[in-house]
Amino acid sequence: MPAFEYRSLDQNGKVKKGVVEADSARQARQQIKGRGWVPLEVSASRENKQPKGLADRLSLTGRLKLAEQALVTRQLATLIRGGLPVEQALAAVARQTEQPRVERIILGVRSRVMEGFGLAASMAEFPRAFPELYRATVAAGEQSGHLEQVLEQLSDYLETRQDTGRSVSQAMVYPAFIMGFSVLVIIFLMSFVVPKMAEVFNNMDQQLPLLTRITIGASEFVQNWLWLIVLLAVVAVVAFLRAMRQPAFRKRVHIQLLAIPVVGALIRTADSARLAGTLAILSRSGVPLVEALGICTQVVGNIAIRESVADATRQVREGGSLSKALERSGWFSPMLVQMIASGEQSGELEQMLLRAADYQERNLASSVQAMVNLLGPVMLLAMAGVVMLVVLSVILPMLNLNSFAT
Repeated sequence: MPAFEYRSLDQNGKVKKGVVEADSARQARQQIKGRGWVPLEVSASRENKQPKGLADRLSLTGRLKLAEQALVTRQLATLIRGGLPVEQALAAVARQTEQPRVERIILGVRSRVMEGFGLAASMAEFPRAFPELYRATVAAGEQSGHLEQVLEQLSDYLETRQDTGRSVSQAMVYPAFIMGFSVLVIIFLMSFVVPKMAEVFNNMDQQLPLLTRITIGASEFVQNWLWLIVLLAVVAVVAFLRAMRQPAFRKRVHIQLLAIPVVGALIRTADSARLAGTLAILSRSGVPLVEALGICTQVVGNIAIRESVADATRQVREGGSLSKALERSGWFSPMLVQMIASGEQSGELEQMLLRAADYQERNLASSVQAMVNLLGPVMLLAMAGVVMLVVLSVILPMLNLNSFAT
């Protein structure tokens, strides 16, 4: 039964939005009127339209967050393993969710299933909610007849990615707080403390020390031109974001990022973990290796590494070895390449990919934690250094004044 999105007025004149299942838009309007509401708009639930404006691009309509994907997948796997047909499982998941946006998407998928389409084909109507990796895995599960097992593997994969992302985000909270606090302290010193100090020293009939003059000059610059600094920063950010829309410029930036010692290593480790994890879940689901590699190009973030994966896909399609193709790119760690080579030789590529993904994720987590542990003290030292310079710029004129007095 198709799903229809509606917008109506209730008895109190408040706007109500939601989704109803009906055979037609007319029947959907009748259901809304049966609740005592006045239907304003009724349309078929479809989220595969491309965003037109900036507001649509910024909206989460039609998308599922990673946590929502993981939860929906886990619920579907549990219900289907319990013996429920797919359409009933989808209806139960839709009733369970508290997010109208998620309910619209799930009921839209269910309406396609009720029309006779497969689950993966139905999810293709909502590409912003279910990416190609997700749909290919579900399709492989349907073809093999083990949909519930594939959904459980997919939910494990999504939950692992969610945990990794949450760990990285939580680790970056403290350095971000220290950085923001440091900027605010420096602006406060230059805008309020140093000007008061300058008023006192203006009455002195001696030349101020160089450090004091530099501090006062920096303070005057901040007071007079802070607006210009902020404006230039905003313009620079906007110009950079617009330039990043150009593929050639974006590729150059991504290559330069890989050349930065610490940042490049983190990017390579993160993309290696995504590649190994995605290949593992697709291979275990029965997706052919060449097709799985083609899907992996979409989950790799860095363009240079993505092109290397695409080149490796062509080599594997021509009969080459995956490990040798990845080794030629130079972007992947020897450990990852060796584990894949071992899996190819032993015929246990799926297991070695899982171990490689776990190893890369652990390596990424430890690297991020080490960087965060170092970044916090560095920011504190930088802030302490600025405060020390301001204090010295105040003390030095006083020491000179005492020396002249004696």
